[in-house]
Amino acid sequence: MTLTHPRQPPRRSAPPGTWWGKAWVRSLEESAYGEQELKGGRRLARAGAVGAIAVAPGEYVAVVDDAFTVTGSVALFDPTDASLFVEVVASGAGLAAALLTGELPERLVEGLEEVGVELVPYAGELGWSCTCRPWIDPCEHAVAVATQVGWLLQADPLVLVHLRGLPRDELLARVHELTVRTGSGSGPGGGDEPAEDLADELVEDLEAGTDAALRAQVMLGEWE
Repeated sequence: MTLTHPRQPPRRSAPPGTWWGKAWVRSLEESAYGEQELKGGRRLARAGAVGAIAVAPGEYVAVVDDAFTVTGSVALFDPTDASLFVEVVASGAGLAAALLTGELPERLVEGLEEVGVELVPYAGELGWSCTCRPWIDPCEHAVAVATQVGWLLQADPLVLVHLRGLPRDELLARVHELTVRTGSGSGPGGGDEPAEDLADELVEDLEAGTDAALRAQVMLGEWE
């Protein structure tokens, strides 16, 4: 599944940072060859030089300066980590709803840490290619696109989950299936709601999540 996020307008500064947004930036900085590429890429990002960004499991694609196409890669969860991620989200009442409204609750993060799942990729799990045929990787075009991807996932952490291999609809479907199969929401994240109630909650969350995603896009446009 590929979702395309519209071109972001120029802005004077980056959006306010979340811990997961800062962690993404840290991984990008650790991947960069030098400060020159980082500064140049951030300048392009703030100038609005990055076109629409297409996000799919394991990669994102965008054009910079209407000339160069950047493809960024992100390591996917392996099947075990994906299943553990679903189990942690399903284990706590309200965790799916929190994700859909742009939050990463501390108890979700703690649950992931307990089972050894890292949501934010480290530097070695990131990769890039660019049609400018750079001699360094990432080039400033790749940094620009990755910077704007960071803006997207700060507003909506499900962008990061999508990149890791679990698009929103698939995540909710798997959480729903697991909740119904196990008969309750008990587990690492706590909660003991009946399966039927949790299933109804997930349907409502999916509808609320659509509104939340639209609001996130508006917020990104206002951070100028």
